[in-house]
Amino acid sequence: MLKGKKILLGITASIAAYKSIFLARLLVKESAEVKVVMTPAAKDFVSPLILSTLTHNKVLIEIAQDDSWSNHVMLGRWADVMLIAPLSCNTLAKMAHGQCDNLLLAVYLSATCPVVIAPAMDEDMWHHLSTKKNIATLQEFGNVVIDVGTGELASGLYGEGRMAEPEDIALFLAENFSREDVLKNKKALVTAGPTYEPFDPVRFVGNHSSGKMGFALAEALYEKGADVTIVTGPVHQTKKYKGIQVINVNTADEMYNACLQLHDEMNIEIMAAAVADYKPATIAPEKIKKNKTGLSLELTKTKDILAMLGAEKRPGQFLAGFALETNNEKANALEKLKNKNADMIILNSLKDDNAGFGYDTNKVSVFFADSTSVELDLALKKEIANKIVELIIQKTHA
Repeated sequence: MLKGKKILLGITASIAAYKSIFLARLLVKESAEVKVVMTPAAKDFVSPLILSTLTHNKVLIEIAQDDSWSNHVMLGRWADVMLIAPLSCNTLAKMAHGQCDNLLLAVYLSATCPVVIAPAMDEDMWHHLSTKKNIATLQEFGNVVIDVGTGELASGLYGEGRMAEPEDIALFLAENFSREDVLKNKKALVTAGPTYEPFDPVRFVGNHSSGKMGFALAEALYEKGADVTIVTGPVHQTKKYKGIQVINVNTADEMYNACLQLHDEMNIEIMAAAVADYKPATIAPEKIKKNKTGLSLELTKTKDILAMLGAEKRPGQFLAGFALETNNEKANALEKLKNKNADMIILNSLKDDNAGFGYDTNKVSVFFADSTSVELDLALKKEIANKIVELIIQKTHA
């Protein structure tokens, strides 16, 4: 999500400056354009040569050197966001009081872009009343503060004050400054994973769904600006972005009720979960003991979530479902598209290698209610999710 973003990375004199190397590399890897400005004292903690090599831009330290000067005003106007990481206690105090004795501070005071700070200091310094006051002052100025972490500190103590990890900082920038607005103010519901239908307190009927496709779709919708809720069965997946709301369920009935409750407020609904078609007719109150003759289970149909949403669909809502088939794939998918009153059906075939349950890749056929279709060749599920969301945007003219 940081592709093409102009990020001005400020580095101050803190032992945490070593993390700025990894942070700069990560931002460049995300296709951001990165320029670095350092305080003179920061050179004792991290090499400008390494940073210039990683960012492909000269690292700026002095306001004037030889017969040239660094145009702090233009630097502050060039960036989409200025990130100061790490921010030392000393530079924090200077920023809070408007001091301007080095290039980084001059750029900060000239910046017309948002400014994000990632403090780093020892625990006692972090909890000092003057630090708290300076942080509050910067927030009053409109600066955004990334919370410090807890862990081992340079002093040997364990506590608060660690700079946030580079991965978390990059994710923070992506979530707060790089989301598109094509689906802004749209609400999206995604289901993911399997459902587990118990027949005694310790056993269940389920399937092999990992939830990877559903979570990838939720992330793709969120990156386009939508407010996303994901209703997920038992999976090991975790949400990438804090702004995505996750509702955890276990059974088909629980997923049905959650989707029914959310349906009216949604603009886009993608049913990617592998919901059990059948559940045990009864649930034994105690664990069923093994016997010599075997075990027979009576199964009954679960509630059809996609059919319910299709029946309740109002004008303007877009409903998509998944079909996992092993034979007569296209015919079965088209029948599901019609019978469920969906706008889109995404077909998975178990005959396709490296696609479907558990894989990081997928290959799908997409069928629309207007009789058009699109084939999406084997690719990472993240890429497939992005393409599916783009198709939805095209169909809804969002």
